Amino acid sequence: MAKPELEFFDSDTLPWRAVPDEAGVSQRVLAEDAATGLLTRLVRWDPGVSTSAAGPVAHEYFEEVLVLSGSLHDLRLKQTFGAGYYACRPPGMLHGPWESAGGCIMLETRYEPQRRR
Repeated sequence: MAKPELEFFDSDTLPWRAVPDEAGVSQRVLAEDAATGLLTRLVRWDPGVSTSAAGPVAHEYFEEVLVLSGSLHDLRLKQTFGAGYYACRPPGMLHGPWESAGGCIMLETRYEPQRRR
């Protein structure tokens, strides 16, 4: 299975749904491959969200993130990133933990590494 074909639609028609096991974080899934968990989504962090308890994380997939509004603070790098900041994280790249004092909304895309032939 792959992500579905979707023509333009108003993403505001999608409800914000809580992200399991991530208090204060919700998402609007724009497109998803349910078999792999790879997706494109909007992620909203409520003011005061912190991932410090989880520590830094790494994934087995590519993750691209664009901050659309608000900001988040990287506790490890000691830097704050606001609207317009972008990250591309290859599989295995360590990142976070994060805090967002005022909340933020991000566009996130996850995809698998391409296999060499």
